[in-house]
Parts: sequence; structure tokens; C-alpha cells
Amino acid sequence: MSEKQEAADGRKLYFRLLAYTRPYRPAFLGAVACMVVAGGMEWMIPRGLQLLLERGFSGEWRYVWLGPLALIALAFMRGGSNFGSSYLMEYVGNRVLQDLRRDMFARLIRLPVSYLDSHGSAWVISRITNDVGNVGQAATGAVIVMIRDSIMISGLIAYLLYLNWQLTLVVMVIAPVVSYVGKLTRRRLRAMGRLSQESNREMLGVLQEAIEGQKVVKIYGGQGYESGRFDRTNAALRGYAMRASVASSAQGAVSQFVAAIALAIVVGIVIWQGTVTQQTSAAFASFMTAMMMLLAPMKRLTDVNSQLQRGIIAAESVFTLLDTEAEPDTGARRLTGARGAIEFDHVTLQYEQADRPSLNDVSVRIAAGEAVALVGASGGGKTSFANLVPRFYRPTSGRILLDGVPLDELELASLREQIAMVSQDVVLFNDTLAANIAYGGKRDASRAEIEDAGRAAHLDDFIRSLPAGYDTEIGENGVRLSGGQRQRLAIARALLKDAPVLILDEATSALDSESERHVQAALERLMQGRTTLVIAHRLSTIEKVDRIVVLDQGRVAEVGTHAELMARDGIYAGLYRIQYSVEARGGASVAL
Repeated sequence: MSEKQEAADGRKLYFRLLAYTRPYRPAFLGAVACMVVAGGMEWMIPRGLQLLLERGFSGEWRYVWLGPLALIALAFMRGGSNFGSSYLMEYVGNRVLQDLRRDMFARLIRLPVSYLDSHGSAWVISRITNDVGNVGQAATGAVIVMIRDSIMISGLIAYLLYLNWQLTLVVMVIAPVVSYVGKLTRRRLRAMGRLSQESNREMLGVLQEAIEGQKVVKIYGGQGYESGRFDRTNAALRGYAMRASVASSAQGAVSQFVAAIALAIVVGIVIWQGTVTQQTSAAFASFMTAMMMLLAPMKRLTDVNSQLQRGIIAAESVFTLLDTEAEPDTGARRLTGARGAIEFDHVTLQYEQADRPSLNDVSVRIAAGEAVALVGASGGGKTSFANLVPRFYRPTSGRILLDGVPLDELELASLREQIAMVSQDVVLFNDTLAANIAYGGKRDASRAEIEDAGRAAHLDDFIRSLPAGYDTEIGENGVRLSGGQRQRLAIARALLKDAPVLILDEATSALDSESERHVQAALERLMQGRTTLVIAHRLSTIEKVDRIVVLDQGRVAEVGTHAELMARDGIYAGLYRIQYSVEARGGASVAL
């Protein structure tokens, strides 16, 4: 990308960011007004100094006390204006951050599952936390500097021209030099900013994995490996930050050096030409004061470039997420009280970057209220099959129908209202037991309904033994619960939803034998009259289902009841005998 195009894109991103200030226009305009007042009063200080020196030393004694009072009043007004601009811009900036985070989170929870699977949680979290913070700095601090200091510089230069336009022209040589230095460092700052963001996301990913996998790290002695990963990302982040700091500091140092040269030239010219004798000493002192006051806002304007570049890079990252298309929801039909008949009609599914389809020309009909188990070796397509029903993914070809209606014609929310799911990877929220059972669309369920679901999942006795009962906080992802309790809590959530279609992904995998017996009975009652898809790893748990579909490398290899498939002596019978022999010897069941 050319430098010109990059600059144009940066301006476009920045103006898009500023559009978020529109709802807070009164506060924003108030801040700008305060900046104008503060910046516009800057030149009055050297002018007041000139009048005080000229009139006070000339015998006009009223200036001896009026002058200091005027300077105090001027300082008070400048301070009040600076406070007003800073406070109002912080208010606007924090509201903009709040709105950006709200919009990003709203987009995040509507992104396709495929997007989140391919990017990872650390990558997304970094955008909502770190990147938005950098955007906020650009939206507030940079605006204050650009508006207020630009006005300060304009006012001081105008006053300098009024005092001595020849000397002012020498001072103004600084401007193009500073601009050229800024142009040289802008691209460097942006490149380092992007690399720094990526390293920060990588470091966040390492942190997240180390925390979530702390037991694995400890039991396998992975502390040294994880420390090495963290050190590498930490060192890379430091390196990019230092390179950006070198570019930013060099820009400021060169600008100040050029300003010092201009100041030295001015002083030399004044002394050489005897300017002091051609105008009052007060005027010269005022000129020098104004010129020295000019250096601070020029330095801030120079330094704001690095802040702006960080903000623009962060805005690019933020708006990339906001512009990512949400899950397609083109369906217009609303389905209530579905019977639960499901049909896969020549369905093929191939994930991006995959070498072969996960499902290949699959055709299966499941009658309303029928319980069907999906069986096959690992990677056979069982989970892909189940993920297509709630439209977590869309088939590459073919179609899926619910009660004779193609899923693409149904509203997404309407479709998912008809489905409950219990996975072996239980997801719980840092809330109470009751809130986790009555989650989402069932959040208004009565306490009696919640307790009924808890009893049906054989969880009620445990919950009532707790001091706070159903109002007990369970911690992050249910960390305070055992594996079996977490599994039963997820089952209670599905029981409460009472959906006509049920997906069970090895729902009893984390239970001990006694708990499994009770929960299996509850699941059998739940499955009655409902269409149920069971992803089975332990074949002994699915002998009573209506039909078993055996998937082999994405294709339907066998279909039938347990007895029929055993009599056929095919893939299913072979898997069953292997698993049965292992379990008979007291070993773990074979994972499928």
C-alpha cells in the first residue's frame, strides 16, 4: 500500500471513530469551546508581560498592582478552560469506549461459530480490551492536543508576527522541518504498532492457555515450556515497543533540536542587528517569551503523531471486528411447537482449509420423536452432523429440513428455540445455580420450574445441602462443582428448556456409575416424545435407541437398530466387540 493510500485510510478510520461522538455532541462542542478559549488566551501572557514591563517601569503605578492581578485572572481562566476541556473530552471519550465495547460485544456474540473457531478467544478478547483502550486515547487526548495546541500555536505566531515579522519568519522555518520528520516516522510507528498488537494478542493467548490448563501444566511439568513461550512473546512485545519509542523519541528530539537552532539564530540576529536598541526591551522580552511558549505546544503536536498512529491501528482492528458479517439469518419463517422431524438431503460439509469433506453426500431421515444415535470412529463426522442441525455451520451443498421446512428459510432464533443441547464439554457461567439452569430464554422461569428441572437431573438434593441453595455462586465455568455436578447442571438446563429436538453429545461422560444410573433414567424420560440425536462414544449407552447411524469418513456406512447392526456384523459390530472386550477386562471404553 502506498503512503498516500495509507494516510487516506488512516483519515477515514479516524473520522469514522469521531462519528461515535455524535450522540454526545453538546459535551464535545463544549470541550472544543473550552479548548478554543484556553488556546486563544495563550498569547495574552507575553502581551501582558510586555504591558507590565513598559507601563510599570515608566511610572504608571496602577500597573504595578493591576498587572499581577490581570496575570492571576488570566491564569485562572486558562486553568478553568483546560479543566473544562479535559473533563468534557474524558466524558465523551469514555462514553465512546462504552459504545464501542457494547457494539463489539453485540457483534461478537452474533459471529458465526466458524469465525470464532478459526480466530481463538484470546485474539477476540484482545480487541475488546487492549485495542479499544488505544482507540480511546486517540479519541480524547489526541483531539485535545490537536485542537487546543493548534490554536495556541496560531495565536502565538500571530502575536510574534505583530511584534517582529522578520524574526517570526525565521521561527516559522521550524514548521516544514517538523512536518517532514513526522512524515518519515509515521509509517514506522504504524508498522511497529501492528506488530505490537499481534504480540500482545499472542501473549494474551499464552496467558489464557496457561491459566485454563494449569492442571495439565503442573502434572506434566510444563512450567518451563510455558515460561519460555511467555518470555518469547514478552520479549517480542518489548522489542516492538522500543522500536516505536525510538521512532517517536527521534521525532521529538529532532523537532526540538531544530527549534533550538531557530531560537539561537533569532537571538544572534537580535544581538547582531542591535534590535534591542530599535525596539523596547519589553517588546523583545515579550517576543522571547512567546517564542519559548511556542515550543511546548509544538512538541506536543509532534508527539501526538505516535498516539494517533496507535489509535488508528487500534481503530482498524476494532472496525475490522465490527465489519465482520454476523451469522447469516435470511430466514423469514417463524416456527413454534415443532414436531421435530429432521431430514438430511444429500448434505456435504467441508470446513475451510480442510483437505476433505467432514460429511460427504449424507442423506438421513429422522422421524418426529425418534431417538437416533450417531456412531463412528473419531473424525467420522458425528459432531459435524449434530452442529448442522442448530445451523452452527451451513452445509457446503445439499439441504437440511425441520418438519419439511429448509433450515435456511427459518429465522435463526426460531430454529434454535426448538433445540436443546447437552455437550460433554459443559459450559457454565459465573452466576448462581438457578441462573445457570434458567439461562437465556428461560431466565423468567419460576423457582418451582427451576427446582423441578434440578430434581429431574438428580441435582436437587445436592443443591439443597448448600447454605445458599439454588442461589449459590458456582464460580468461573462452575469451578466449585465436581465434574458430575456440572454435567447434571447442564442436563437440568436442557430439561427446563423442554425443546422438541434434543442433542446429546455424550451427556453422561463425566458421571460416576451411581449418578449415571439416575441421570440416564432422567434422560430417558426427557427423550420420550422428542427427536433426539445422541453422539455416542460408549456404545453400551445407546442400545435402546430407535436407530443407529454409523458414519465412516463422512459417509453413512450403516443404519439400523442395535440388534440389526450386530447381526449384520459390519463396522458397528466390530466397534462394539472391541469396546465390550476392553470394558470386560476392566479397562476404559474406547473413544470413538
